[in-house]
Amino acid sequence: MSLSNISVVILNWNGRDFLEKFLPSVTQYSGDAKIVVADNASTDDSIDFIKKNYPNIDIILNSENGGFAKGYNDALKKVDSDIYMLLNSDIEVTPNWLEPMALMMKDKSIAGCQPKVLSYHDKTKFEHAGASGGYIDKNYFPFCRGRFFDSVEDDHGQYDTPQEVFWATGASLMIRARDYHNAGGFDDDFFAHMEEIDLCWRLKNQNKKFMVVPSSVVYHVGGGTLPYNSSRKVYLNFRNSLIMITKNHHGKIVPKILYRLCIDGAAGMKFLLNGEFKNFAAVFKAHIWHHSHFRSMIKKRRETQARTTFFNSKGWYTGSIILDYFFKKNKEYSKLDQDLFK
Repeated sequence: MSLSNISVVILNWNGRDFLEKFLPSVTQYSGDAKIVVADNASTDDSIDFIKKNYPNIDIILNSENGGFAKGYNDALKKVDSDIYMLLNSDIEVTPNWLEPMALMMKDKSIAGCQPKVLSYHDKTKFEHAGASGGYIDKNYFPFCRGRFFDSVEDDHGQYDTPQEVFWATGASLMIRARDYHNAGGFDDDFFAHMEEIDLCWRLKNQNKKFMVVPSSVVYHVGGGTLPYNSSRKVYLNFRNSLIMITKNHHGKIVPKILYRLCIDGAAGMKFLLNGEFKNFAAVFKAHIWHHSHFRSMIKKRRETQARTTFFNSKGWYTGSIILDYFFKKNKEYSKLDQDLFK
């Protein structure tokens, strides 16, 4: 199968060590797909390393480190391909990883898809960022087949069926260039984290589909730029969730935001009681940012609504993942009530 209409685009920021470790698998197993490294104004020797060791890789130099969202937005304006394969620099790919996803994309109603994402450090387990496909609950908390919050399952083939999901991971996202640009790309305000869920949601508002293709497998280090226990990551996750909800929620927005304020407040108090003062402050700062930018978020909400044609709700879980996880002690996707999925 020809992969010449696909560009594998790796966003890099001071990731020379990851490039040295993982570019060999990408170049070996990506067939005739074009490989591009988009650099977010790195200050290490990433670019010199690529030029010396991989002269056939295209390099795009962004003028600043605008994060994951703006970094890809700036770079993809300069990539001429029908399909983008966005790939984190800390991912090891496997033989024939692109072909199953490329075959899935022959269905023009599908805007994007992802592979099965396993942990690089323990290849028997799913990895936090995407696992085997992303979903969202009635309160817009994301989770995956194979991962709830910080709990990941062992992979023993239980989620090897391809199926439609609510969102596909930005760590390894195949997406149609036309759909990406027509939707306006990632939202620069996100900087990093949840920008792919927001993009998938906006495209689902236009009746597009996202799939997981588990016959394609990659191994993800995770936390390569921001460790999972970073207070900066906590801030971005809480803040970006509020942005995403404000933009995309179907219904009255103020009651939903107030409800999330209560839930997030409980999470903040848990951080405080556990002595995680920086994480408590991160939740507080996230809400302060959102409240101070609420008018601009409402403007974005109106723009999203103006683009909405038909909401494809496939992959939306009408139950509460918080109730399932923290009160019912359910930490496996397969144990959820499947009748609660739209």
